[in-house]
Amino acid sequence: MRESFLHYLWRTRRFDMLDLQTTLHQSVQILHPGEYNTHSGPDFFNARLSIDGTLWAGNVEMHLYASEWLGHQHDKDPAYDSVILHVVLKEDLPVFRPDGSRIPCLELEHRIPEPLLHRYVQLESAQTWIPCQSSFADAPEIIKNQWLDRVLIERMEEKTKTVQHLLDHTGHHWEEVLYQTIARNFGLKINMDPFEMLARTLPIKLLARHRQQPHQLEALIFGQAGFLDAPFLDPYPQLLIREYHHLSHKYQLNPLRKEQWKFFRLRPSSFPTIRLAQFSALIQQTDHLLATLLECNSPSEMKALFKVTPANYWADHFQFDTPSIQQEKSLSKEFIDLLLINAVAPFLFFYGQHKGIDRPQDQAFMLLESLPPETNSMVKIWKTMGCTCSNAFQTQALIHLKTRYCDHRRCLDCAIGNALLK
Repeated sequence: MRESFLHYLWRTRRFDMLDLQTTLHQSVQILHPGEYNTHSGPDFFNARLSIDGTLWAGNVEMHLYASEWLGHQHDKDPAYDSVILHVVLKEDLPVFRPDGSRIPCLELEHRIPEPLLHRYVQLESAQTWIPCQSSFADAPEIIKNQWLDRVLIERMEEKTKTVQHLLDHTGHHWEEVLYQTIARNFGLKINMDPFEMLARTLPIKLLARHRQQPHQLEALIFGQAGFLDAPFLDPYPQLLIREYHHLSHKYQLNPLRKEQWKFFRLRPSSFPTIRLAQFSALIQQTDHLLATLLECNSPSEMKALFKVTPANYWADHFQFDTPSIQQEKSLSKEFIDLLLINAVAPFLFFYGQHKGIDRPQDQAFMLLESLPPETNSMVKIWKTMGCTCSNAFQTQALIHLKTRYCDHRRCLDCAIGNALLK
């Protein structure tokens, strides 16, 4: 059993409340259980209790065993001096305040309903993909849908922490924040870090000066990424080297190391060289992207902004000096969808939240609802459990549910888990 189960019992008062008494046989009435505290300090703040006929207002602390009070060194922490009740599974040791008075203790060991305890143990000990896999289908659909809506917002808020970090470090330059957010996600997971470093060394203001000179723009991006550090035979990379040599001196640029980019196990169409060429085309073809995004009236208009094609050289190359069969190198529909899910939607959500404007947040949710469901391995398993998803809004919610709740066995914090316990 985890201590969180005691928190759950106290919050929901789903234990035997008849004739409550402390271990010293003092009567206890719960007038208000208090406010659940998920940070440091006592577990519940501002509780109101009647203990032996006396009204008490203060905090409640919980442990499986009373001796954990000393194990956690609460006796040395003034934050716990205002605890008015110690709720435990079993009192194996009396606990005292600094003034020597004994803290009233309530034992729950024999007050937990057997069916509830049985269901909890089943969830806690399950070795399945998610703890409630055998009973997930039994949860009411309305509970599932409402909870998925809630965890989707949690996921958006979690993703916007990165956006907030960028906002703080760019002096609240929103265009730069959007540019860096998109750059990070151009690398997906495998090349996210070098793409982020590249964007930080090449601010959007600098690139905007060369938007009308595609060769210079691509030279800056490839040179700064470290891909122009060797002699080439093709005229095109030779041109880029000359341009970068001039521009790097002009702007005092220090390039990344080429070794920071990963090619291993990537399909040629996903090579960082191709992504950099596509990224260059996006910067060249989109001016004032933030304002343009905010003016979009439909998801299709947003998608159209990312339909870009790199320079002709890349039509028959995946790397410099290595010819290949001619192949379209535009951003694929699937890749654009990923950019919209992981970069654009969280950015719009945060922008609207930060500015106090509803429209960008509405755009973010409308965008997710318009995009097709993701097809990764996690979503496929959810599908086998009866979760039929029709859009990215739902798949993003399910991904968050699995990674932030199920994987950490937070069934007691989950509305679906609560419904199954009932």
